[in-house]
Amino acid sequence: MTFLSLQSAGQEFTVMFYNVENLFDTTDDTTRNDDEFLPEGSRRWTGNRYHKKISALARVIAAAGEWELPALVGLCEVENEEVVKDLAYGTILSAGNYGIVHRDSPDPRGIDLALLYRRDHFKVTAVRSWIPERTAGVPFESRNLLYVKAVMDIDTLHLILCHFPSRRGGLLAAELGRKEMAMLVRVKTDSIISSSERASVVVMGDFNAGPKDEIMVNLASGDHLMNTAFKLSSTEVGSYKYQGTWEVIDQILLSPALAEGTGPFKADMESVRILDEPFLMTDDPSYPGKKPHATYAGFVWAGGYSDHLPALITISQK
Repeated sequence: MTFLSLQSAGQEFTVMFYNVENLFDTTDDTTRNDDEFLPEGSRRWTGNRYHKKISALARVIAAAGEWELPALVGLCEVENEEVVKDLAYGTILSAGNYGIVHRDSPDPRGIDLALLYRRDHFKVTAVRSWIPERTAGVPFESRNLLYVKAVMDIDTLHLILCHFPSRRGGLLAAELGRKEMAMLVRVKTDSIISSSERASVVVMGDFNAGPKDEIMVNLASGDHLMNTAFKLSSTEVGSYKYQGTWEVIDQILLSPALAEGTGPFKADMESVRILDEPFLMTDDPSYPGKKPHATYAGFVWAGGYSDHLPALITISQK
């Protein structure tokens, strides 16, 4: 597969977020609960399966950019920086000359956030890992927020990657964690935008909530952020299928300046989409229609990609 260079393609680029579903290596990390994804673990996670998954995920990212690899790829559910390196440098994605940003999170299973960025398009000038402040003796045990300041020429794009605690099971602690993370996103984006109304900010992630859920409505209330997923939530599409119902829980939110083009970048609001190419889907044995072709069906190896579909948007430098 041949890809065009970003310089020859002009100033338009793709931003992507993808929950890659348990991208673990096969090495035991004694500081994390990764036993499930070891060769002798309950998933029988072997080197062969790992490398097949890496190649499969690379195919998805390449398909998202069509002839042009995405300039920015947010990832969640990666175990460590090494698996991201395998993805970026050991597959067809090596043609993209990607740089990597990764920080360890406090998640007990060790699943983290990471960013791939095209080094021929952006340089990274700042990275931060944020978690909510809590009282002593009450540790925060979930994913961090990953902040990246990416610069194209002299123009700055602020990126905040999220993976909110799961809502499955209805645990009070998880609900508290989601609210804490949403508040932290709000505080950090407020700080960025208050310093400049022209600030271009992208908040993207797996929020484990739909765009019409209270936590996301509050996050995008007023003139603070625009949730591009509202466009998708009224259609029969989604990034995740739960008990036969499609949900848009992988979302991209934008600062007003980025959405309206009053800053150095402008988002193409018509380009917001979920990548649902046929090769990413499989028959749903329990409910009508298709579902994402995941790595596992229960504990049975299915050889797919992920149980989530990627969210995409096109942005232009003005």
